[in-house]
Amino acid sequence: MRLEEIMMTIYGNHLEVMEKILSHLVEDIKQYSSHYEHLNYRIKSDESMREKCLRKQLPVNENSVLHGITDSIGIRGVTSFLDDVYYCKDMIKSLDYVEVVKEKDYIKNVKKNGYRSYHMILKIEGYFVEVQLRTIAMDSWAALEHKVSYKHQLKNKELIQEELKRCADELASCDLSMQTIKTLIEEDEL
Repeated sequence: MRLEEIMMTIYGNHLEVMEKILSHLVEDIKQYSSHYEHLNYRIKSDESMREKCLRKQLPVNENSVLHGITDSIGIRGVTSFLDDVYYCKDMIKSLDYVEVVKEKDYIKNVKKNGYRSYHMILKIEGYFVEVQLRTIAMDSWAALEHKVSYKHQLKNKELIQEELKRCADELASCDLSMQTIKTLIEEDEL
């Protein structure tokens, strides 16, 4: 059996269940939380999964796809304010069908390049789901950084990376200011 046929068989057998898990989780987030701006989600294509298995030096088989790769199903939740990120995180963790496998707080522990986001690896019905929660500012920065980091022929790559880091820090400062304004308004309403 060719590699492509193996991946199509694996995905064909599991795609419907993955889509069910994804839609169920997204609906729960929407139902229990109004603290997000938008939700994006995806299931990796079989080509992307094949590339990831090969890059991680895993055999291209069902076990690798289902148990070796933790981001075959992905959700990105974008919020307006910093505290909304943590509210959404807590809400997801409270769902009785969700097992939290791993968490990384890149908001409090910023990556060297300035990247900020809250990551969770969940296990739902035996499938891994990667969740990324971030503010609008963090999401805008991450989208730009992603475009830049995959253009390998940049003449001023080091300078661009320095500028991206500076922008990430400025946007983080704006996130803090926006959170302060929101808190002051909420206190004023009491």
